[in-house]
Amino acid sequence: MQKKWAILTSIVAVGALLSGCSTGNNGQQANQSKEKSLNFVVQQEMPTADLSLASDTVSFTALNNVYEGLYRQDKNNELVLAGAAEKPQVSQDGLTYTFKLRQDAKWSNGDPVKAQDYVYGWQRTVNPKTASQYAYLFSAIENGKETNAGTKAVSDLGIKAVGDYELEIKLSQAIPYFERLLTLPTFFPQNQKVVEQYGKDYAINSDSAVYNGPYVLKDFSGPGTDDAWTYAKNDNYWDKNAVNLDSINVSVVKDSSTALNLFKNNQADDIVLTGELAQQNRNDEAYQSILQATTQYLEFNQRDSNSVFKNENLRKAISYSIDRKALTESILGNGSMPSSGFVPRNIMKSPDGKDFTDVVGNYLNEDANQAKTYWEKAKQELGITTLNFSILSSDTDASKKIIEYLQNAIQTNLEGVKVNLTPVPFSVRLDRAAAGNFDLLMGSYGADYLDASSFSDLLKSGVSYNRGQWSSAEYDRLVNAASTTDIKDAQKRFNDLVSAEKIVMSQQGVAPLYQAVEAHMINPKIKNYAAHPAGAKFDYKWLSVE
Repeated sequence: MQKKWAILTSIVAVGALLSGCSTGNNGQQANQSKEKSLNFVVQQEMPTADLSLASDTVSFTALNNVYEGLYRQDKNNELVLAGAAEKPQVSQDGLTYTFKLRQDAKWSNGDPVKAQDYVYGWQRTVNPKTASQYAYLFSAIENGKETNAGTKAVSDLGIKAVGDYELEIKLSQAIPYFERLLTLPTFFPQNQKVVEQYGKDYAINSDSAVYNGPYVLKDFSGPGTDDAWTYAKNDNYWDKNAVNLDSINVSVVKDSSTALNLFKNNQADDIVLTGELAQQNRNDEAYQSILQATTQYLEFNQRDSNSVFKNENLRKAISYSIDRKALTESILGNGSMPSSGFVPRNIMKSPDGKDFTDVVGNYLNEDANQAKTYWEKAKQELGITTLNFSILSSDTDASKKIIEYLQNAIQTNLEGVKVNLTPVPFSVRLDRAAAGNFDLLMGSYGADYLDASSFSDLLKSGVSYNRGQWSSAEYDRLVNAASTTDIKDAQKRFNDLVSAEKIVMSQQGVAPLYQAVEAHMINPKIKNYAAHPAGAKFDYKWLSVE
């Protein structure tokens, strides 16, 4: 729906966002308004409002604010109790967690949130009929792999309600980051009555779902197409007194210059900047760089046994033709860092305190001569002299600039290669990626939890998020060992993940580009802004305005 301009016009008409909350760069206080409302800008449409289907940052941010699970992350990235009334009892072997739930938690329709809602939500997500791309996260839950594969009934999943307000979870193996996983929307409860009431129409708009978070979703009319929606304060939320805002209006604006104009004109309180605009505004008091545990990378489509991208030398030729330092400094300009591997910096340390990326080393230094050498080898092995392929990406302003840079770098360094560009809406990119309808895919992945396995698990054989379907038996063995036989030996587990990373990088199974830093202009009057490097990126529960 084309609603954002109507929303912004109405805001201007009433004159205020919130008691002078929007100042822009002119320092003038906006007129006062009784309603405490903010206006945020995002770069992409929301692909889904369904907890079981969400796999992207836009949807995760929305769902994290209109739902909640057992825990939330505060602004210091610490776990705080949410749906859980107290910390769980954990068995001595680390395999069984027993949670007592809040008895005052309610859905937005007044239904109590009960243990069975968690059971149903988890079972719905692992059900192969749901086709959840994030179902693999349940692999550590007892029978998680089998239920998702359809070899066991979803009722065999290791979660059960012990009465209305007690939840028992059994793991197939102990994992050190399990409680972190529970902050992800994938693990939130779902109201079975409402899901079944709407059937195939469940969550296709804001009215066809119920919510248990600090806000409820309003004015959302369709996944992948709607360019505006609202988070409205949930009057049935158990902790509503901690929620200071009445509403947050969200608009999709893909062009950074347009977003910046909205911010300067007091029509937006939080926007994302890219490229020159990020560089030009770095000294503004509203400018904030938000480091993310996110890697932007290229996937090569290797699904077909005859795919040219199965050729290792071709993948290396393409990867080594890219100057990642120039990309981050000249094109992005927002503080993003050139990748040295697939796993980003500051996500995991060795038992003796060394960063994972330092132990692995840098596999991604640009080398035009090396790229040409690999291209000559690839041509010989493939029996070709020219190559034509496309790069699929989202159609945001930043994405377009990045793939234009990649196009120029690859064509300049690899004679006979022609690169076509296919920028499409975010939801279309997700659909085409899942279907394998691409040559090269530029996408990004943000860590679900602060551990290297959040990335290494993606590239295992058969994982749905491994959309290019690069595969290595030894890689699979190492990653599996890190989550099973070596799970309790910190050094062995770390070594497994390092060795696995070295395998995929030595083969350039994927071609990482950079670790993302997102440049924002945030109204300086906003306080308690919680941004997370891993998991759902933003939590608006505690937002307030001076």
